[in-house]
Amino acid sequence: MFYRPNIDDHGLPHNPFKAIVSPRPIGWISTVDASGVANLAPYSFFNAVTDNPPMVMFASTGVKPDQAYSKDSVANIRETGEFVVNIVSLKLKDQMNTSSGALAAGVDEFEHAGITKADCNIVKAPRVAASPAALECKLFKIIDLPGTNNVMVLGEVVGVHLDDTVIVNGIFDVTRYMPLARLGYKDYTAVTDIFALERPE
Repeated sequence: MFYRPNIDDHGLPHNPFKAIVSPRPIGWISTVDASGVANLAPYSFFNAVTDNPPMVMFASTGVKPDQAYSKDSVANIRETGEFVVNIVSLKLKDQMNTSSGALAAGVDEFEHAGITKADCNIVKAPRVAASPAALECKLFKIIDLPGTNNVMVLGEVVGVHLDDTVIVNGIFDVTRYMPLARLGYKDYTAVTDIFALERPE
């Protein structure tokens, strides 16, 4: 089959786009608002974009009734210029899912989902204490994208937290925590099978 997005009716019960582009890592973004209230929300439009300097991006789509522009995470980053990317392990899937609810602005998702906070070294936002890794980020740029309230946030990583139990023989070993990833629809997966490939000369 072939269809043109936003032009043709694909005839399927659900939009297949996000199922096609999968698995997608989850950026569990923590921020604080100008008054210091924490926010935590998962975004599956997330990835690393460069490694020198290390930079990450996440995209927010849609709106909340109590935010004039985008969602709480983006609003907080606009105010403070900072955020944290917390990596989601399989063990944290239920807490991550709980934090994805559309709570009112000013509600602390850490407290709502029973998630323990840990202080960051550089940014003011807290990190998820149980995450295998957390990236402290300074805002580089917010880019408005086509469509209604589609926003991409680019940040430079200025601090990295690693759980020491995940470092094995000098390698950050993802098999120790099984990264959670988003598929399409309501589906998720966890990384369990790993193989290596040598690049051709």
